[in-house]
Amino acid sequence: MPEPAALLELKQLVEGPVFGPDDDGFADEVFAFNVATVHQPDIVVGAVNANDVAAAVKWAVAQGTGVSVQATGHGATEAIIGGLMISTRRMQDLEVDVAARTATVGAGVKWKTLIEAATPHGLMGLNGSSSDVGIVGYTLGGGFPVFGRALGFAADHVRSFQVVGSDGAHRHVDAGSEPELFSLLKGGKGNFAVVTSMTFGLHESREFYGGGIMYPGKDADQVLTAFREWVPTVPDDASLSIALLRLPDVEFVPEPLRGQLMVHLRFAFLGSAEEGARLLEPMRAVSTPVMDLARPMTYPEIDLVHMDPQDPLPYEEAGGLLHDFNEETQAALLDIAGPGIDSPLLLIEVRVLGGALARRPELVDSINGRGAKFSLLTIGLLAPEVAALVPSHIRALFQALQPHLTGFTMVNFHGRPGDAIDRARAWDPETFDRLKAAKTTYDPSNTFRYGHGIG
Repeated sequence: MPEPAALLELKQLVEGPVFGPDDDGFADEVFAFNVATVHQPDIVVGAVNANDVAAAVKWAVAQGTGVSVQATGHGATEAIIGGLMISTRRMQDLEVDVAARTATVGAGVKWKTLIEAATPHGLMGLNGSSSDVGIVGYTLGGGFPVFGRALGFAADHVRSFQVVGSDGAHRHVDAGSEPELFSLLKGGKGNFAVVTSMTFGLHESREFYGGGIMYPGKDADQVLTAFREWVPTVPDDASLSIALLRLPDVEFVPEPLRGQLMVHLRFAFLGSAEEGARLLEPMRAVSTPVMDLARPMTYPEIDLVHMDPQDPLPYEEAGGLLHDFNEETQAALLDIAGPGIDSPLLLIEVRVLGGALARRPELVDSINGRGAKFSLLTIGLLAPEVAALVPSHIRALFQALQPHLTGFTMVNFHGRPGDAIDRARAWDPETFDRLKAAKTTYDPSNTFRYGHGIG
């Protein structure tokens, strides 16, 4: 804990509030969307602007303590213990440049806020399965959008960053002014600087055809077989994924689905409703869906594709990349978590990669996953009656699928980072070596050591 004199100095340096563990508001400030992750920093600064961030970093370096950053609390897979946390949720500046088709957002802005601002101008960004997520943290991990197969990773469209480095200095970072740091920030997560704002390209927002189809879990083998045969026939303008869902018997789950094993197909097509319906027809003919929600949608309805939970929950997650999803992969998956299996895993999801996600950009970046065919994500709900079982079931799932895994992950879908070897799996070896070498340049004292750190 900082000495009283040092704490008083920090409060005088920043405009935003400063919280210690015993202060009212501390718990709210460090609260994470994953409520099983309870952060315990020594001190929190509620930054209201980039100058607060710079002052907080300089103060932390002078104190010899580390710096962590939290905006919305999504992606909190590991508790932050000690050090100074900078909470950026108050940094809500947002500007949409309609002529340039760009947005500039502060570090605390969520995708849903941008959607509200950009949609009236016929524009959209590239958010993932939930618009409740913060734009900056998501993009620093690469940003895997719903329309990724058509338009690429969110980080592919970044124009510039405003950051505070480990020396507390403000820096403008783009491909021309600082090409190395620009490439490191796009996919390197929070290892090199605190991003205070970001400018990125927007796209035409138009009606799309999408939504989900829920099938009864007893037909999982039939549905997954049809999905595997269907995937190669779907163009890049369509994004698709499929998940085994073991839905709890709780109020927020729609009544027909409560306490059931379901197979959830997700589909989003940037094309006409007629063509979207035609593409989806083979999967509509499979089994007898319990619920079919696919239809023409406007972009503000994008969350209905994946139907991610909107309220904080306690959970454990883990991810990986698959080089195939074939008959053997399917059999292994169903053996470990299919119908008749008592599993505590809430979700096991396979998303299709390829298309624009596989294309190497002209400028080097630090995004992993371009060479994989599918991503794998599992989430176990840490409800009291099953919480102790979740970690071992996650390990068993990945062990069963080991022959089909590439051995690497995407950093935003990695889950709880383990030792140095495990952390390195979020990047290919060449990129990880580049990140490690750059860390000694941009953060030699490992000030930014929390989260998925590589120091």
